[in-house]
Amino acid sequence: MKQALLVTAILSTTPALAHDDNHIAFTVDNCQVEFQNNVAITPTEVAITTSSSQSLTIDADGHTFINGQQMDVTEQQKRALTLYADTLRVELPKVAAMATDAVEVAEVALNEVAIAFDLDGLDKLSTVLDEVNQEIQATFYQQGSFVMGEQAFDNFSENFERQFEERIESAVKSAMFESIGSLLVTIGSEMNNGNMQAFEQRMENMGKQIEEKVTAQAEHLEQRAESLCNNFEQIAEQEASLSHAIPALSSYSLMRFTAN
Repeated sequence: MKQALLVTAILSTTPALAHDDNHIAFTVDNCQVEFQNNVAITPTEVAITTSSSQSLTIDADGHTFINGQQMDVTEQQKRALTLYADTLRVELPKVAAMATDAVEVAEVALNEVAIAFDLDGLDKLSTVLDEVNQEIQATFYQQGSFVMGEQAFDNFSENFERQFEERIESAVKSAMFESIGSLLVTIGSEMNNGNMQAFEQRMENMGKQIEEKVTAQAEHLEQRAESLCNNFEQIAEQEASLSHAIPALSSYSLMRFTAN
């Protein structure tokens, strides 16, 4: 059942989202990005809210509001603000997409293992992964908005740590016990037929194929994360430029970028 255990490891080896009492961090080998404020994105506006409930809103036309009061900005600044909002609208949802894709990689691994070894004990683990995926979607997409920030992640982190990790562990144990029975029946049948050596070789080949397939998909996720890391660096540069040009925006920077 080494391959089945690999499923639960995938979520920790792919690009990581970490949360603590101070910040949310997106971390890969080349960078770490700390998200400092909350953001809600719709097709018509980007709204950033600080921990002290101060708000910055940029609408689709580049009009900018701080706590509901419109700011006077130049046309050049308006274009820069529009570009910044459009960049957030494109790049931030990629974090959610990679989180759900990581779960899908795990589900692919489960299906490959179940088919290759003719197992019936992985259904519970698959159900838990489906629920994790639903929880990810519910965390990032709320009432027609894409959201990232402390409020959303507080709920997700608590729910995942207290509920899903325990359920995944329980499902893995259950899958192991149920699958061992199926494996023993299969092994016994092969031994009776005198095909044990061929069976061992077939199992080894299947295991290698599964591992190669899952590894390839995980590496693709890693490449996407590295690309997103570069895009976040550009966003951090945009924020620094906007804060320099419009000092009132300095407390609304969404991320702090650190190259590793």
